[in-house]
Amino acid sequence: MIGTLYLLPMLLGDTNPNASIPREVQNITTALSYFYAENIKTTRRYLRKLDKGFDIDGSHFFVLNKKTGDEALNEMLTPLLKGNDAGIISEAGLPGIGDPGSKLVSLAHRNHIKVVPLTGPSSFVLALIASGLNGQSFAFNGYLPVKTPELAKKIQELEKRSAQLNQTQIFMETPYRNNQLLEQLLKVCHQQTQLCIAVNITTEDEYIVTKNINQWKRSKTDLHKKPAVFAILKA
Repeated sequence: MIGTLYLLPMLLGDTNPNASIPREVQNITTALSYFYAENIKTTRRYLRKLDKGFDIDGSHFFVLNKKTGDEALNEMLTPLLKGNDAGIISEAGLPGIGDPGSKLVSLAHRNHIKVVPLTGPSSFVLALIASGLNGQSFAFNGYLPVKTPELAKKIQELEKRSAQLNQTQIFMETPYRNNQLLEQLLKVCHQQTQLCIAVNITTEDEYIVTKNINQWKRSKTDLHKKPAVFAILKA
């Protein structure tokens, strides 16, 4: 008998799990003993937050990140193929979005392993529905290029695509590079392009604001080291 691979939601910040993780999902999570984690330390802390008595020492953790190779991925299937249920946990939000979880999910499908997604917070979905931008047509673009020339070019491409398709373009950045990304958005985008910035979603410090580029230029915004999602729409 083959085990089931669960896609487990992770909190977006230091919040009460009951506010965004359904109780049944918490119960499924803490019943597992095999985990594929982008960050094992974060995952262990999360499991103890769900259940103070969770058996960390009796559980098995595998690192699943962008450096995980094909050989390691194949080895990760062993517990499942032996009949054990297991779960993938991202650093934040849902696995498979903006992280490498999809590689293991794809491999699981090829090996006829049942994959079960569980309900939880998704930063880009929450940002979209709170933005007031087009929720009928949108694209999640993940992380944009780091170097300034490539970043500026990519922003121009996304803004052009947004105008042509009337499509909201959503993207994110590593928190310590947020200010650089915002600087380029204000420099490159058209004055009337709508920009939503969603920061610390689901936490007490949540900040979700949509204004046009010209309005953003008149405000002082510091996003350094704050988890953020960006969305643009050019009419």
